[in-house]
Amino acid sequence: MKIAVIGAGIVGITTAWELAVDGHEVSVFERRGAAAEESSFANAGVVAPGYVTPWAAPGMPRKVLGNLFSRHASVKVALPLSSSDLRWIWKWWRACTLETYLLNRARMQRLAFYSRERLQKITADHELEYDRNVGYMVLLRTEKDARMVEPSLQVLREAGVAFRQVGTDEARKIEPALNPETPFLGAIHLPDDEVANCRQFAMLLKNEAQRIGVNFEFNKQIVHIERAQTAAFMIAGETNPRSFDAVVLCAGMASAQLLKPLGIKVPMAAVYGYSVSASIREPLNAPRSALMDERYKVAISRLGNRVRVAGSAEIGGTLANKRAASIQTLYKVLQDWFPGAAHTSNTGPSVQEWKGARPMLPDGPPILGASGLPGLWLNIGHGSSGWALSCGSARAVADLVAGKTPDIDLNGLGVERLLA
Repeated sequence: MKIAVIGAGIVGITTAWELAVDGHEVSVFERRGAAAEESSFANAGVVAPGYVTPWAAPGMPRKVLGNLFSRHASVKVALPLSSSDLRWIWKWWRACTLETYLLNRARMQRLAFYSRERLQKITADHELEYDRNVGYMVLLRTEKDARMVEPSLQVLREAGVAFRQVGTDEARKIEPALNPETPFLGAIHLPDDEVANCRQFAMLLKNEAQRIGVNFEFNKQIVHIERAQTAAFMIAGETNPRSFDAVVLCAGMASAQLLKPLGIKVPMAAVYGYSVSASIREPLNAPRSALMDERYKVAISRLGNRVRVAGSAEIGGTLANKRAASIQTLYKVLQDWFPGAAHTSNTGPSVQEWKGARPMLPDGPPILGASGLPGLWLNIGHGSSGWALSCGSARAVADLVAGKTPDIDLNGLGVERLLA
């Protein structure tokens, strides 16, 4: 089939790749001038399937309200809040029940483990070389942190994830550069999880996709998808629609805007995240792999010759407005654990401060598969887990487009969930 993929982030690129591997003639359309320029650009890079869980969880509304005015809170509400943001918050609040959470957690983790298998297979089969390290450690500062993390450990046990609860001495053996002056209780070590550079992988897979015939067209803004023929769309500046046998929508936040005129209302909100990437000053003072500060929900990742610190979940506001306190929290956590590891004393070329919009659905899991309209398929709404879910989502959607039964149970991941 002749298939168009709208969006060249990590989800769009993996989808185009899988479709091309199946023998389809694939073209990718991206509004930016290059691939992986938005949510895929500078995320934390952690691939930890056992920690892929819905943001809509019991107790989360109380936690958000309790930390509303805390300078270093991991979840923040920013102004202005649009009417769609308010509707999204209402739907999110309603999804924070135990029954809904358990269902969606199972759906997301099933997809996350499958996705990690696909990521590792693609990497091995094509000998892709990008910045990655094995091992992930969650740092616990106090007894309160240990109590707060206990439900997560039960989730890991139920999922069969390998982990160890280690004391400070063992944690320092795993990560020798941890600041000796920062006291902490211990850590959770997950030896099979990893950190990897999402954008590097995306660019490498894009090259592989081009090698097998995928056509990429950049600086192409999709104006609308045709109502009469939903496998066709208009591009800004062009007079005639582009027509295909099928279209797969992977356009991040723009997906909801493109679907609305077609009668498909997707309750999607931008939940913003921040990161700081800096070149390593002294390798022996830098982390070996990836860590998470449980109190601040900030990840510190070693990506080649750079350190990346990422965190925050901010709803409301705008992409252009970077919240100074959120960025300061990242610097604080890096200083607490790895002082002197990176060149952060200036904001020159060695330091990159980034804010990205995560396209999140209120209940957590993405929407994969048929849209209900002829020829239009969806691979959208991955939120903060796009990197961890991308490879599995792409393979599953490619199977559905081909009329095959995917290797993974997709129950609850279809568009019908929005109508429930």
